[in-house]
Amino acid sequence: MSAASGTVRRGLPGPGVPATSLDRIAPGLAALMRYDRANIGADVRAGLAVAAVAIPVGISYAELAGFRPEYGLYASFFPLIVYALLGSSPQLIVGPDAATCAVIAASIAPLAAGDTVLYAHLAGMLTLIAGLICVLASFLRLGALADFLSKPILVGLLNGIAITIVLGQAAKLLGFPVASHGLLPVVFEVAGRLGETNPATLALGIAALLVVGFGPRLAPAMPAGIVAMVLAAAAVAAFGLERMGVATLGAVPGGLPLPSFPAVDPAYLPSLITDAASVALVSYASLIFSCRSFASRNSYEVDADQEFAALGAANIVSGLTQGFAVSGADSRTAVGDANGGRTHATGLVAAAVVGFVILFLTGPLRFVPTAALGAVLVFAGLSLFDAKSLRLIFRADRVEGAISVLAMLGVVGLGVTRGVLLAVILALLRFVQLTSRPRVEVLGTVEGLPGFHSLSRHKSARPLPGLVVVRFNGPLVFFNTGHFRKAVLAAVDARGAGVARVVLDLIPITKVDVSGILALQELRDVLASRGILLEGAGRRTEWLRWAEKHGFGDEAPMIYPTLRRAVREEPASTDAMEERKDGEDRPAEEEAPRPATDRTRPRGGEMP
Repeated sequence: MSAASGTVRRGLPGPGVPATSLDRIAPGLAALMRYDRANIGADVRAGLAVAAVAIPVGISYAELAGFRPEYGLYASFFPLIVYALLGSSPQLIVGPDAATCAVIAASIAPLAAGDTVLYAHLAGMLTLIAGLICVLASFLRLGALADFLSKPILVGLLNGIAITIVLGQAAKLLGFPVASHGLLPVVFEVAGRLGETNPATLALGIAALLVVGFGPRLAPAMPAGIVAMVLAAAAVAAFGLERMGVATLGAVPGGLPLPSFPAVDPAYLPSLITDAASVALVSYASLIFSCRSFASRNSYEVDADQEFAALGAANIVSGLTQGFAVSGADSRTAVGDANGGRTHATGLVAAAVVGFVILFLTGPLRFVPTAALGAVLVFAGLSLFDAKSLRLIFRADRVEGAISVLAMLGVVGLGVTRGVLLAVILALLRFVQLTSRPRVEVLGTVEGLPGFHSLSRHKSARPLPGLVVVRFNGPLVFFNTGHFRKAVLAAVDARGAGVARVVLDLIPITKVDVSGILALQELRDVLASRGILLEGAGRRTEWLRWAEKHGFGDEAPMIYPTLRRAVREEPASTDAMEERKDGEDRPAEEEAPRPATDRTRPRGGEMP
């Protein structure tokens, strides 16, 4: 299909092309082996544009994570090649990520206690473990974890990290070192030392902020990060600003590192494993959301489990090559997409450019002031803060909005690692709350509208005479049977006298376990003691077969094929329950026409 049609399957097997073993193990490599040379111009152009953004961002994020600038270049080079070969997304660019770097800094800084060599080794081991966790998750088919962190929780988590990043750059922009660790201690220290601000550093920082902030508006195609760094470095070199106390990157060694295994005392491993789980969770959540957003925009599919494997492999390689943990880079991916990048080749072109800089162009980097990097990070943090989604969440559901804010405050107040843990706990609690308390509706009729409708949502709805129709919107399992029983009895009590039957709409009940069956039996007995029949409607054949298979056939209530059929039946006394046990009925597919009063039931009963 043509690109103009908007349904290009970028880098994936085309219609009618069977997936090979290589497609499953290394989708990117398989796609590159089928490479269409018609894409080469767009891929080269997009790769150059991605590299123009990846270089300053990689250096800036290395600073954020507590590394020398060359580590950011290494993390922007090796993992990008690995992902281009193994990733299922033909467009995603991986590399240093603001959220992941913030987690790394929060995890490693307290352990390293200022020892830069130990810091690098701890970060390498942290990255290796996070990569292994991702690979293991892929083998266990845990890609569905991407669906577990709800959008409100993820928005809150990233908003908290954005605030942490922005406030954490204050010291770089003001020009004095900070000894504290953690967001709030750093903020308090900076506030108490404002009198030590270096005027030259502050001026450079403000100028860089203006370039990064307004440059894209004046020239959308301009790589604002690189321009800000080049101008700031030129000012430092031309006016000797280092003599005025302006901090710079200093000498950046050229050449590619040799692979090496991080040397870490085993005593650090328990703490590193815990922190690596946080890194893996944050980096994968960021990557898969970026993957899916661009896949949806450009009409192709990605494999969530393969993405786990590709991210894990990229992090393992990064940990062995003096890099640090990486994730999906939505801003760099967006640059590639905007410049026409269609295949995995875009990432390889970008990696080639970054590699050229590492080998031959690291010399001029020594003049880049840290204030310029701080300016790049401020705008990276601001772009991470999603106020629009937060407003939409509050507008849709105030409870979800409150959960999002709690996740954000958890990151700001407790630190990134503990904030991630809080986000996971909030996700678990929200999941339990939603599944253990499904919505229970009493149905009736609305004049002029066909079917049956919730009495609570339609003011003009009227209950059915002598009948309470209940819809339970969820599975009936061990953790919500109490809620189910209480809700049904409350609906019956609310109607008062005159109720002859209770009919359960079984269509929304997608799963029933043994606790659910026993709850139905108990409810049937309680209602029978009041002279009320318990019956069901929908999923008739499914429930019949399930009940017969598990030995509940003689215990099941009467099941009608449809809710309309159940409502048409005439009310009967509780004695009818015993009479029906010896009667026969056929499944809905085999039923012959019968009088409306024939309400006999099958011997097998009916359960899902």
